[in-house]
Amino acid sequence: MVFRSVISVLPYQTLYMELKSKVIDLRIDGEKAILSDEVSRSLGVCHGNRVMVSGKTGSATTFIAITSDIVGESEVGLVSDFAEKIGVEEGDVVEIAPTGRPDSANYVRKKIYGDSLSRDEMYELVKDIADRNLSNYELSALVTAVAIRDMSMDEVQWMTEAMVEYGERLEFSEYPVVDKHSIGGVPGNKITLLIVPIVVSAGLLIPKTSSRAITGAAGTADIMEVLAPVKFTAKEIYQMTKEVGGAIVWGGSTHIAPADDEIIRAEYPLSLDPVSILIASVLAKKKAIGADKVVIDIPVGAGTKIEDRKEGSKLARDFIELGDRLDMDIECAVTFGGSPIGKAVGPALEAREALKALEGKEIPKSLIEKSCSIAGILFEMAGTTSRDEGRDKAKKLLESGKPLKKLKEIIEVQGGNPEITSKDIEVGQYQETLTSPSEGYVTSVDNKALVSIARALGSPSDKKAGLEICKKGGDNVCKKDTLIKLYAEEEWKLKEGMKEAKKQFPLGIEGIVLERIPEL
Repeated sequence: MVFRSVISVLPYQTLYMELKSKVIDLRIDGEKAILSDEVSRSLGVCHGNRVMVSGKTGSATTFIAITSDIVGESEVGLVSDFAEKIGVEEGDVVEIAPTGRPDSANYVRKKIYGDSLSRDEMYELVKDIADRNLSNYELSALVTAVAIRDMSMDEVQWMTEAMVEYGERLEFSEYPVVDKHSIGGVPGNKITLLIVPIVVSAGLLIPKTSSRAITGAAGTADIMEVLAPVKFTAKEIYQMTKEVGGAIVWGGSTHIAPADDEIIRAEYPLSLDPVSILIASVLAKKKAIGADKVVIDIPVGAGTKIEDRKEGSKLARDFIELGDRLDMDIECAVTFGGSPIGKAVGPALEAREALKALEGKEIPKSLIEKSCSIAGILFEMAGTTSRDEGRDKAKKLLESGKPLKKLKEIIEVQGGNPEITSKDIEVGQYQETLTSPSEGYVTSVDNKALVSIARALGSPSDKKAGLEICKKGGDNVCKKDTLIKLYAEEEWKLKEGMKEAKKQFPLGIEGIVLERIPEL
């Protein structure tokens, strides 16, 4: 690029500078202004600092990036959407002035040092997060601080309420509106694709907003995207739910609790999901979409987010307490999370397995049992069945074929092909198998290792990547039996997946005799 200078660089300690704009045809989050090294020194700012940029029709604050490779000494690069926002065109002269941090940045510091925030401070913090007034560094610091220092229940309540307030909301005239959420941590947990159509086929409304994978191999939104688009506005979600009874969409594409989406964006590269933020995140989205009755799935076991039932029970009580504060009816199901749900891990593989279940084909019992149990709790909460009869109702509905028809309606209203079957779903063309090194029995399954392998294969960004577990706990195996099938869209990723599988062998194989005493 060739740039022309408009004025010479002003001396150090200036309060503002006038620079010629160069509009950069990009749309990116974060830094919207680009300064040269010389200009940044003159203004006394560094990468990630804030500046006020004043154009012809408006002014706005943004973060800065610094490089002399893109802009000259008297120029400023402005990302196109930001330039449009303040009415700046190529070559316009704009005013740049350093600006201080918002008060909410100081609230992040308070959390770093273990101090509690007041209600007003939390609301201001959440508003600035929603408005993207905090830098990526500050958001990362907040997530890290909460992961270490935690938050009080008052802070969690205020964060939840603020997330709802600073975003769009859905309001249905029907009652009750139901929903479910799994806190994650178990590979292959594609139960939403069964629960939603089962619930809808019983006449209940369930506008299911789901997340993409943060630390796992596939989030519900990643799986559903194999079957249909998942990016919709709040208004579109409302209309689809009214039309067919339910939807399975990505919550991050709406303006529902936008602060939550920004926090998730900061959590992803850190692989952090602090429990107190998780609780606020889940119930903020449920409150905002108008859910009256919600069941929370809390998987527990080795390799999950929650290691034991005691910890799971505490988390359940926290969800229920926050629900009471928000006037929401919450029930929690502490579920077995010691091994994957079903055999498939990865978006396309999980979508295929879910469709097989709805089509009545033979699939692992764990998928059917968990899906019907959670759907059954929703039936009981909604008053459509008495206590302990919901699971049987869900099973009968599944066997009737009605949920398959409902899922096809949901797929169609979301813009997918309603005629799709499990046979139509393509998986990764590059395939390999992990075999048993010895004869014996499968004695353990390492969930974290399975996720690491799936991610090395390309999941969830590569929809066709993932793995299928051929042997699970208690299964008898012979030497060289296939334990896991690996799938990838690219050959080099298949090699990375196999390398990870050999490094973190995900299944424990042992014989019946574990030790002979005394040894010879």
